[in-house]
Amino acid sequence: MAMQIVEATRSYEHWLATHMPLIPTDLALKHAAMRRDAFAFLRATFYRWMQLWPTICADVAAAPGLLAVGDLHLENFGTWRDREGRLTWGVNDFDEAALLPYTNDLMRLAVSARLAIKTDQLSLSPKTASEALLTGYLEGLQSSGQPFVLAEQHSWLRDLATSKLRHPVKFWKKMQALPPSQGPVPQSLRLLFNRLMPESGLSWSLRHRVSGVGSLGRPRYVALADWRGGMIAREAKALAPSAVVWARGGRDTTILYQSIVDQAVRSADPFVQLHETWVVRRLSPYCSRIDLTALPTKRDEGQLLYTMGRETANVHLGSRDAIEPVRRDLSNRKADWLRAGSKAMARVMFTEWQKWVDRPLTRDART
Repeated sequence: MAMQIVEATRSYEHWLATHMPLIPTDLALKHAAMRRDAFAFLRATFYRWMQLWPTICADVAAAPGLLAVGDLHLENFGTWRDREGRLTWGVNDFDEAALLPYTNDLMRLAVSARLAIKTDQLSLSPKTASEALLTGYLEGLQSSGQPFVLAEQHSWLRDLATSKLRHPVKFWKKMQALPPSQGPVPQSLRLLFNRLMPESGLSWSLRHRVSGVGSLGRPRYVALADWRGGMIAREAKALAPSAVVWARGGRDTTILYQSIVDQAVRSADPFVQLHETWVVRRLSPYCSRIDLTALPTKRDEGQLLYTMGRETANVHLGSRDAIEPVRRDLSNRKADWLRAGSKAMARVMFTEWQKWVDRPLTRDART
């Protein structure tokens, strides 16, 4: 009998707990978020996606492989400052990076768009969304990629990224309201935060941060300091091998976060670094993920999804040897493959969400 969503969740979290100490209260928040709507459920359950989509979309899942984002969706995009201090936009999270068919990332984006439409977070049609994503991806591959630096170009994207909801005063009030970390913290992490500060001997406080959906339950710490007239923040999040390893029953412990960041076509954030099993970054009003709810009401959603498709191509172009097979595969596919496949997967994930909502509740926060 095939594994069901509750059993799959228990199994995945048991596996994840062999790689890091999980935080039960944060896992409970994740399980509650999974009930909220199908879009949030998709974000939280990449492990379930990896069990289901190779069968539901067998032809698409047999496409050429490359180093992919894995857990890509509409809210896995954000901004950062590059080495020149320029505001840059792109994929914001590579926790689940893995060797996958190139179609995985496009399908995840298209399915997340369908579920966002279904939950009234987007207003364009599913067909338009799929076409915009695929057009952006194709043109990104043809152009050999280009980072999205929001200076001279992409003014409309800069306006989206600098909305009033990301105002510095509001951001730092939110950071200062984070609760102090509870329980033991590895000494190696404290030493790491010391090295990440702009000068030695700087005093900082350690806070516990709850953010995102898919990574809830993992240890996530923020070091806050007041430095030369203003606040600064550094975040460390615990990483594990991609859920792809769990779904395939493998034992690989390699974390590919740094590899995919280094090889992608981008003007990288110099503060994003992998240190053993921790990914660290600078946090600021403009160095963070962008929620759909933070986007202005008036926006060109078709252009936004087109740009997400191009950024996906930027990431995939890092796998140089795989690009020619990808181009050939794309040229042989029917024009509506992404629309048709995403429709099927969106239906499956919506059903999975309903099963999760209808499951009997227990006192065990991990169920």
